[in-house]
Amino acid sequence: MKIFLLLGILNGFLAVALGAFGAHGLEGKLSEKMLATWEKAVQYQMFHTVALLATGLLMQKITAGSIVSAGWFFFAGIILFSGSLYIYSTTQIKTFAMITPIGGLAFLIGWVLLGYAVMKYI
Repeated sequence: MKIFLLLGILNGFLAVALGAFGAHGLEGKLSEKMLATWEKAVQYQMFHTVALLATGLLMQKITAGSIVSAGWFFFAGIILFSGSLYIYSTTQIKTFAMITPIGGLAFLIGWVLLGYAVMKYI
């Protein structure tokens, strides 16, 4: 439980810091399209930060492997989805953009597993 709460707290901090950096440090350095890509990465990181926190809190009530797996899929999704978009937007190397859908799939799997755990155990 504690690991997902800590990962959520860390990712919340990073999402705010990276959002501010994008708004103030990258403005004028990246194209509008790449700034929008950076903002999308921040947005999805923050959404799934909340999912990590919810997972950590739900683990107080649910001791199922599916909820633990959900948390790890959310974390992997943040790394793969948001991480690849951060790198792509600053380097414009298309290979990184091709990693993004894998992160999106990890997010989807995390949500399915979380939903399954909630429906089965609550």
